[in-house]
Amino acid sequence: MPEASVSQMPISPEIPVASEPPIAVAMSGGVDSSTVAAMLVREGRKVVGMTMQLWNQRRLPELASEGSSGRCCSLDDVYDARHVAEQIGIPYYVVNFEDQFEEHVVKPFVEEYLAGRTPIPCTLCNNYIKFDRFLEMADSVGAWHIATGHYARVRFDEASGRYQLRNAVDGSKDQTYFLFGLTQAQLARTLFPLGELNKPAVRDLARDMDLAVASKGDSQEICFVPNGDYAAFMSAYLKEKGVAVESTSGEIVTTDGRTLGRHEGVHHFTVGQRKGLGIATGAPLYVIATDPATHRVTVGQTADLQCERFFAKDVNWISIAGVAAGGTGRAEVKIRNKHTPAAATLHGTADPARVEVVFDVPQRAVTPGQGAVFYREDLVLGGGWIE
Repeated sequence: MPEASVSQMPISPEIPVASEPPIAVAMSGGVDSSTVAAMLVREGRKVVGMTMQLWNQRRLPELASEGSSGRCCSLDDVYDARHVAEQIGIPYYVVNFEDQFEEHVVKPFVEEYLAGRTPIPCTLCNNYIKFDRFLEMADSVGAWHIATGHYARVRFDEASGRYQLRNAVDGSKDQTYFLFGLTQAQLARTLFPLGELNKPAVRDLARDMDLAVASKGDSQEICFVPNGDYAAFMSAYLKEKGVAVESTSGEIVTTDGRTLGRHEGVHHFTVGQRKGLGIATGAPLYVIATDPATHRVTVGQTADLQCERFFAKDVNWISIAGVAAGGTGRAEVKIRNKHTPAAATLHGTADPARVEVVFDVPQRAVTPGQGAVFYREDLVLGGGWIE
């Protein structure tokens, strides 16, 4: 069949029946996406499995260690995905997105850290790879819908005519924080079959279907950063690129300007950090701010981390049209993945993609570069990047 485009296909909340186009499943090699593929096959759906090859794990060998396990997208994961595809009898392809991943995820990750911000590579990957490039590949095999192992839910709201993104039933596994960049066109074609399940139930399903990965552990680390050592990765990556990194070593100062010591580079620090400061005082100190321009790292008490308001930019409105310039709206705002959403008022600006967030109660460690996601109970209103 000819390649489909969003503009050519009707937006419908219905899952296609077996006589219609196949569903392309993004198979990472883990238990979640493998279970999704097997569930759909068991329901009689046509399924095509695809694994996105995002990062060459053999790059930067100086970072490798025996403890650098638990990362997604490894060669072992590709093997596991292929094995599951063979088990359930579906076509399977490995799609190389390494160049796109480096351009849209790795490079911005490095640039943001060097600029004193704390990026979220998983959100960038979702925005520009897993729900963008992957849909293009789904078109190439005649698939209309894609399905992933994310814990989230999509609903079509007849009243507003919009697709809504909602929290997963299993709050401990909910991944909507990383999905705030999804567009209406992407949500129209995306299925999250695990959104109504909790993780133990998913593992039970995997065992019931005798999947080879049923007992496989969850990936924990960023796929291209071994052992979570961001600074070491950036140094090795820039060295590989032949880029001389300007020294950002400088002073560690208190909020009142007193110098406590020196550091080796601002990219070693993020707002709220306590460990690794290299200084000893009578009371715990936390990073309050980093300034790449002056190379200063400011530290203070936990009370200094409290923040009442901030601006979010590049806001993507999902389930609502947005907040009008000069208008306000109420939401619960999540400022990092493990943060409990806090009540706030959203103030619209002249730029519809920029809002001011004012908390009812100040929140700890609002960090530039992180996501701010706006909720109304289990409904994701939208989200943007903390300035």
